Amino acid sequence: MQPLFKLIFKLAFFLATIIASAQDISGTWKGSLSIPGMELPIAFNISEADGTYTTTLDSPNQNAFGIPIDKTTFQDNKLTITQSQMGIEYTATLVEGTFKGTFRQSGQELPLQLVKGEKEKKKVRPQEPKKPFPYAAEDVTFENAKAGNIKLAGTLTVPKDVKNPPVVILISGSGPQNRDEELLGHKPFLVLADHLTRQGIAVLRFDDRGTAQSEGNFSEATSFDFATDVEAAMAYLQTRKDVVDANKIGLVGHSEGGLIAPIIAARNKNVAFCVLLAGPGVGGKEVLLTQGKKAAELEDYPAIDIENSQKASAKVFDIAANYKGDESKEEILAIFQELKTKMTNEKAKAEFTDQAMNQQVEMITSPWMRAFLGYDPQTSLRKVNCPVLAINGEKDFQVLPKLNLDAIEKGLKHNKDVTIKEFKNLNHLFQTSKTGALSEYSEIEETFAPVALNFVSEWINARF
Repeated sequence: MQPLFKLIFKLAFFLATIIASAQDISGTWKGSLSIPGMELPIAFNISEADGTYTTTLDSPNQNAFGIPIDKTTFQDNKLTITQSQMGIEYTATLVEGTFKGTFRQSGQELPLQLVKGEKEKKKVRPQEPKKPFPYAAEDVTFENAKAGNIKLAGTLTVPKDVKNPPVVILISGSGPQNRDEELLGHKPFLVLADHLTRQGIAVLRFDDRGTAQSEGNFSEATSFDFATDVEAAMAYLQTRKDVVDANKIGLVGHSEGGLIAPIIAARNKNVAFCVLLAGPGVGGKEVLLTQGKKAAELEDYPAIDIENSQKASAKVFDIAANYKGDESKEEILAIFQELKTKMTNEKAKAEFTDQAMNQQVEMITSPWMRAFLGYDPQTSLRKVNCPVLAINGEKDFQVLPKLNLDAIEKGLKHNKDVTIKEFKNLNHLFQTSKTGALSEYSEIEETFAPVALNFVSEWINARF
């Protein structure tokens, strides 16, 4: 009997292995990434046909759904998911109904467990406008002759029953943004454009170069390149005298856009006004150092770690601003490696992987960063003579309000029409917030505080 028992046991084990390997993993698998300052839920939607797996990625807090995955394999209970464009790889093992593994992106490695759940629907924030709109909305394209005639795509909204209204061009913050400046589940520029157009002000908003429907290479561009994209938008609007007043073209820039707007206004007298939304008034090095310090304080990092990080960052930014090729990259990498040995917080220390440090070196020495670190906004602010509104939120940790608003006011001291305003309890996105921390951005239902929206539209309309 013993040999038969062994045979049955082996057969049962063999069948169990086959069943486990062939089990259906189709469905939505959900988990959460613990990153500094926030928990980021993600989901993989997996389907199978004839042994081939197809997957899409959802990031609900960023309101990003259906991102296509390049390759998915599942064999011997081991799952591998890769998305090359975003630099994502997830490897995991299925254990008692749970995928346990590691999520990697751009040098970062984070543990990630996935369990089956219900597919989430794309969230519509309360302030997002719904059709039909009480104004005309037209999809448009225009070319930037200074950038190889790349085509930029956007949306022009024009109020009804207002003859030749003033018009604003919206300029997005740092990073590739679509025309709605969509991030973390919010569409600030969609809400802002809708509000302004309802108040009798036409709006042109467009996808950043190399983003969504716009042509060009975003990764190689600097703030000065983006400025030429905005000037191309101005040139286009000057041909649209059928719907807007070409003599009343203003610029509304958020964050980096608040740096770009004065660059253009300083050299282009056709700019009728500027609105700077959380724009910087001090140099890039000071913006990044104060931002990093405030972010670390909000996340309760030890004071000694913050101090050491600030010292190291100051050195790194100076090296990047005076870039000397591979020599500079090696110096920056050495500073990161030394900083890792000084960190007392284990979570922070764990982020200093070799891949992550190399990735940071490339980012800090990129053309955009070097240009940002080497530019003083005072250079352009001193030459801006059109009316300027500069506003910020009290709880903005990315562009500190007092530091930057004071600097903007100083740079514009010669200008006869300047309004400076700090809003209580608003963050960098102009949401009503408790602390202003990054982790709140996606959690807050409000996209753009009405008090700030109204202030901007009333300020513009008071001048036209």
